[in-house]
Amino acid sequence: MRLKRRLSLALSGAVLAVVCSPVAEPPQGAGVVRSVTPPAAGNLTFQGSFTQGGLVIGNAPIGTSAVMLDGKPVELARDGRFLIGFGRDADPVAVVEARMTDGRVIRQELHVQSRQWDIQSLPTLPRGTTPTPEFLARRKIELERINTARAIQSGSEGWRQRFAWPVIGRISGVFGSQRIYAGEPGAPHSGVDVAQPTGTPVGSPADGIVVLAADAPFLLEGNLLIIDHGMGLSSAFLHLSRIDVQQGQQVRQGQIVGAIGATGRATGPHLHWGMMWRGVRVDPQLLVGPMPAQ
Repeated sequence: MRLKRRLSLALSGAVLAVVCSPVAEPPQGAGVVRSVTPPAAGNLTFQGSFTQGGLVIGNAPIGTSAVMLDGKPVELARDGRFLIGFGRDADPVAVVEARMTDGRVIRQELHVQSRQWDIQSLPTLPRGTTPTPEFLARRKIELERINTARAIQSGSEGWRQRFAWPVIGRISGVFGSQRIYAGEPGAPHSGVDVAQPTGTPVGSPADGIVVLAADAPFLLEGNLLIIDHGMGLSSAFLHLSRIDVQQGQQVRQGQIVGAIGATGRATGPHLHWGMMWRGVRVDPQLLVGPMPAQ
């Protein structure tokens, strides 16, 4: 892997150090395809991590009118690039089709490596209490706001950048981990957690548009911020102590957007950073690589 490079950006009188890296090395045994040249006629090329939780940038040949992933359309940029994300439990094979203006269809199978997840069994601990009707009613409204925000197509070009860690610190939770409560599986962890004291600044990992900036804490997420990076890719930051940006605002990589907290359902101050591509949760660590030393 090429050496990581540090960027220090001073914004609004504050300085936040962010670390940029190429597409991260996937877990051992996972496949990586990197492409630095335009695809030859009739070829599809890819760059990224072909592994569960991975994100891949594809490059379609000249003359492509549409791209399909397992029969579903994928947004195609003007220069022929597109994104593909693999969920935590993605199937071992995905099929990409490029439909050409001359009627041809280029079909390619992508082989997705499986990963071993951190599974913790808690045989004597129940999963939780039954939610009250008041909780369910409020939660329904919150989920509608989240889904509406993630459906926004901002046109941001942030997805083209090499993503940066929004904060440097101890990783206290990893993507895909899961607890089994008295034989009943809990929801897998959907992002990466970074533990730091309340008030620690959080920066945007890439350019984007703010599509949700909670005006009050959500029941689970607390003070929630979602930034759209374009092409269906977004970052969500949970449990913030404060939010420093507004909905609709354009942000740049490294810009301070909030601060770590313990709002919502959190046992201590930390940043939960989740990433989603078109409804598919992907692993942020595969985009930024190992956490740098503090």
